[in-house]
Amino acid sequence: MTPSDEIFDIFDERMNPAGQASRSEVHARGLWHQTFHCWIAVPADGDTEAVLLFQERHPGKDTFPSLLDTSCAGHLLAGEAVEDGVRELEEELGLSVPFEALVPCGLFAEEDVISEACIDREFCHVFLHVNRQPLTQYRLQPEEVTGLYRVPLEQVRKMAQGTLSEPIRIAGIASDEDGVPVPVERIVGPADFVPHPGAYYELVLKAIDRIGKSAL
Repeated sequence: MTPSDEIFDIFDERMNPAGQASRSEVHARGLWHQTFHCWIAVPADGDTEAVLLFQERHPGKDTFPSLLDTSCAGHLLAGEAVEDGVRELEEELGLSVPFEALVPCGLFAEEDVISEACIDREFCHVFLHVNRQPLTQYRLQPEEVTGLYRVPLEQVRKMAQGTLSEPIRIAGIASDEDGVPVPVERIVGPADFVPHPGAYYELVLKAIDRIGKSAL
């Protein structure tokens, strides 16, 4: 089965069930469907400030190719519960994390009109996971993720407020020609990130504030 043949549960704008449809039909018709998002927060350590990890989407993705996005995200297939979304952490990043260990951020309805032929309407179930492991220990899924980058919380707050206007330098890992993750640095600006609304980032930042400085 190719990704375009995957079957999703679909909903109306109030999240009432409305049947099922293939991924290709969901995006072509702009049907509401469910996704699982998990942000990985890395606590401050000495002179290193707390960061969120952003994945670089594979250039072959049908939505927002090559842009920086949620640490880990994926669609929930037909019949799957939100708890089943933790498989994305294992598949995309090589992390085995029980659902109970995640911090819930909330549900966010997001609508992106990418083109006349692709409208993405998602009910995003958003979570947070605190993890201190080095980037080199992550195992990136070659067909989904081409890089993983550390973005300081201060810069994420600017994105939430719409005030990130100057380029910033970020460090991370990216897959080389042989698919081996190697350390890299990049200069990026707002156009390099998936254009999530500020309210989406606020959802994550409020969860970080709730768990407090003891965790970050």
